[in-house]
Amino acid sequence: MKIPATLNNSIKFLQVTDTHLFSEADGCLLGVNTLDSFHAVIEEIMTQDIEFDAVLATGDISQDHSIRSYQRFEQGITHLSKPCFWLPGNHDYKLSMDSIIPSEHVRDETHVLAGEHWQVILLDSQVAGVPHGRLSDLQLKYLDNTLLKNAHLHTLVLIHHHPVLVGSEWLDQHTLHEAQSLWDVINKHNNVKAILGGHVHQDFNQLISGVRVMTTPSTCVQFKPNSKDFSLDSRSPGWRTIELFEDGRLETKIGRLKNGQFIPDFGAGGY
Repeated sequence: MKIPATLNNSIKFLQVTDTHLFSEADGCLLGVNTLDSFHAVIEEIMTQDIEFDAVLATGDISQDHSIRSYQRFEQGITHLSKPCFWLPGNHDYKLSMDSIIPSEHVRDETHVLAGEHWQVILLDSQVAGVPHGRLSDLQLKYLDNTLLKNAHLHTLVLIHHHPVLVGSEWLDQHTLHEAQSLWDVINKHNNVKAILGGHVHQDFNQLISGVRVMTTPSTCVQFKPNSKDFSLDSRSPGWRTIELFEDGRLETKIGRLKNGQFIPDFGAGGY
């Protein structure tokens, strides 16, 4: 699929991630009703009249693997009236994800042309049954071939698991394992400008070897940055906007619900 550029030749994306939806409307994760928080994020984005050309959903759509949870995501995202591209996280179940495709708004493409100057490559880092990630040889080859084929395009890579350490010891056990294989492919080329993911339920934004690596707050529960042990954060659910420019630059911003919304159960010892 190709997304046309705006008048200034830029492309604007909205990222939502780690919705952790359940089949039941009253499903809660660590004391937060994830459907209510997801709907609140969608409503706030609409209230703020945020401009974007497409939605990027970087995994952990579901918490319980149910078909109904993916239907709830589809129904919620429909209100944004833009195409949504998604990929699986460690909590997702691919057969249930696939059950809603074809969908008017949710797309399962792994390659998106964004205007005349950018491409988006979506990778699957899921390892069934475990929280950490890994890219298969097929995924690495796909990335390598697509970067080579479109060497003239600036590239945004999407992946659920973080490919660098984020500084939270307990989360960094569940990073992208064998991440150097990803960096080996990226370093063969000069067109990857940014890597965007989810998984860590917090804002991370650093320049690594010339590539901007970003993760984004969840639409539900937040994890406290720079924590050795499992720790929840009081910050509200959020999202990220990204604008891609024809010269390879990008601008990005985190948005959140107002403070004090969807406070988790701080007595929880994990999930």
